[in-house]
Amino acid sequence: MEKFKRKVFYLGGFDPRGVRFYHQLYREQAERYARLSGEQVEVSARRPGPASSANWTVTNATAGVETDYEFLRWEDLVAKVWIRNPFLLAWRSIATYSAHARFMQFRRMRKLRRGPVITILYPPVLAVFIPLGLALLTALLLWLALPFWAAALGGVAVSALLSGRLLNKLIVPWLLRFMYYNHTVAARGPGPEMDARLDQFADRILGEMDGPYDEVIFASHSNGTNYAMSVMRRILEKRPGLPANFTVLTLGQVVPVIALRKDAHWYHADLKALDDKHFRLVDFSSPPDGAAYYAVHPIRLVSDRCAARVDLLSPRFHLFYEPENYHSGWSNKYEAHFDYLRVGDRLSPVDYLSLTAGRRTIDEAIAAFRTIP
Repeated sequence: MEKFKRKVFYLGGFDPRGVRFYHQLYREQAERYARLSGEQVEVSARRPGPASSANWTVTNATAGVETDYEFLRWEDLVAKVWIRNPFLLAWRSIATYSAHARFMQFRRMRKLRRGPVITILYPPVLAVFIPLGLALLTALLLWLALPFWAAALGGVAVSALLSGRLLNKLIVPWLLRFMYYNHTVAARGPGPEMDARLDQFADRILGEMDGPYDEVIFASHSNGTNYAMSVMRRILEKRPGLPANFTVLTLGQVVPVIALRKDAHWYHADLKALDDKHFRLVDFSSPPDGAAYYAVHPIRLVSDRCAARVDLLSPRFHLFYEPENYHSGWSNKYEAHFDYLRVGDRLSPVDYLSLTAGRRTIDEAIAAFRTIP
């Protein structure tokens, strides 16, 4: 069997855990994929890559596939802006939502998808009402047996003890950090360090585009999908004609979080620069994922035309998970947002491991996926 060679570039989201976490996640999912498919899949140790990246090799001996996987790193920049102090996070959130009130096109966002609007708005509401509600309820109960001052102190103590855990379970702090970061990026741009990193990413992809590969995939997830558009502008400015085996793959895309800010002029220019460029874009975003924008065309957010060949698809996770394992509901929103990188209880032609370790090209995988009733 002739070996099928694939190159994958992966640009992750706003997550300080970085390459160690994602390499381990990929290994775990490769083992799951191997059990379900019966194929022999091995994932090498990670090794330092060129520029700001890390590499590992995925070998599927059964299917005759070798994938050179390159993780594009920016977790060091995430760590610099990751707010750990809850009081500072609260203060920055006030500035974030004040700016959103002035500049975010919420009415247009709601027409695109209602779920992400709720996801954007519920963190500050819960961040206020959960601690306040716990404190008041506890104080009122204690007031039945204690003086008012003691009941009030007890309410504050119980709220301080429990509200953090409850807010974390509902991923409120993570969403507040996410929204603050994207507010600053929308208003001021990525900043010199991230701009330089995006230049590096574009140059790395350009440098490998004509390599000895049957398929080249530029994959991005979550907040990485925002920057994927900026990387593509850089790539296409240097090379307007891309090879037919190159695909941009976005997973759980969140492009409107910045694109629908009226003050994000730099980002509007990045998206507009893509409207007459020919390339292949595939997006998988799940309708139940409240952090993602299913069936939202990123380029058409700013332009009436698009020369790219675009597929906007739902991964239909519910078909590939047993009901007890399917991530749904408010408490599972964080996990649901990472299902794009996982394998379910049954293999999908378009789950991430099938696309990056399997024999099918992306177009072949989509064709197989479309036949599933």
